[in-house]
Amino acid sequence: MSSPAPRTAPDRCPGALSTHQAADGALARVRLPGGLLTSAQLQVLAHCAAELGNGSIELTSRGNMQLRAVTDTGESARRLADIGLLPSPSHERVRNIVASPLSGRVGGTSDVRSLIGSLDVAVCAELELADLPGRVLFALDDGRGDVASLAPDFGVRALAPDRYALLLAGADSGVRISAENIIEVLVAAARHFVELRREEWRLSELPDGPARVLARLGLEPGGSTDVPGTSDSLTPIGWLPQRDGRVALGAALALGVLDARSAEFLAAVDKPMVITPWRSLVLCDLDEDAAESVVRVLAPMGLIFDENSPWIHASACTGSPGCDKSHADVRADVTAAVDAGNISPGERQHWSGCERRCGRPKGAVLDVVAGPTGYRVS
Repeated sequence: MSSPAPRTAPDRCPGALSTHQAADGALARVRLPGGLLTSAQLQVLAHCAAELGNGSIELTSRGNMQLRAVTDTGESARRLADIGLLPSPSHERVRNIVASPLSGRVGGTSDVRSLIGSLDVAVCAELELADLPGRVLFALDDGRGDVASLAPDFGVRALAPDRYALLLAGADSGVRISAENIIEVLVAAARHFVELRREEWRLSELPDGPARVLARLGLEPGGSTDVPGTSDSLTPIGWLPQRDGRVALGAALALGVLDARSAEFLAAVDKPMVITPWRSLVLCDLDEDAAESVVRVLAPMGLIFDENSPWIHASACTGSPGCDKSHADVRADVTAAVDAGNISPGERQHWSGCERRCGRPKGAVLDVVAGPTGYRVS
């Protein structure tokens, strides 16, 4: 088996151990495979944010969470490890797994929840995958096309309860596999990418990457790549009746920021949570009375249960003063634009402090980019 070629550029994707030194201090990113989070884990994250960070938790575009301005990275890592959020120090940055947030509860063709933990364990058990770039993304789509739309490097999309399309570099490869083969195929595909890559961070950057990976897997396309389309509205917001008669609540957050106090209230509900790749969250398995109480308490604290809120489609990078490359305090500016009614519901906008446009969501987006002399729209 060939060894990965030497890299000249280090992988700067932050983790909980390999933090990023931002302008406002250390940034620690905590991977949450499938966005799954327990109340106890959220409680610890809230305490870390309040006691060791800037008092807030940020939700990311891959269903992860991050803490900013961390004053003691060793202590934060210890607390996260104690609560099960750092199961593999060597693989902590490569546990990038997204899954359909409502799978098994609301809609979908197949229930992919059991695959999340199995894939995470398999990725961490494969020594070579510690060399995966931190930008690589795995996806488990239950058929609705939500996380398939995120252009995963390696993923599946359910076509029937036990028939899945293999996704490579964000596209249907034409290969069809059963549920029992998903973990083996995805891990092997990622391993082959590690062996083939040189300076490439994503499979889409590797020349003929999908075809070369398929060749190494010994798989040939055998199905039509004309899979069903994706819904225009991906973010699950509001009252979501579950198939078991209970209720899930989808909540957005302005700019994906959850303050520590609100996080503690959420943790006190003591129900399963899913952090979505759209910087929102889903609180699951509530009875109707509990759901009404949650909305009554948490809506005034900043959780957004209204699918028509302009915040559903407005996003921004960190901006000043958190990033020294930014030309503006974009978060304050986009907040002022929302407050003034200048962002309409359904109009997807991303505000950036510089041309790098960090955090820009996939798909059609109106870009508002700050420069030395002000903003421009593209």
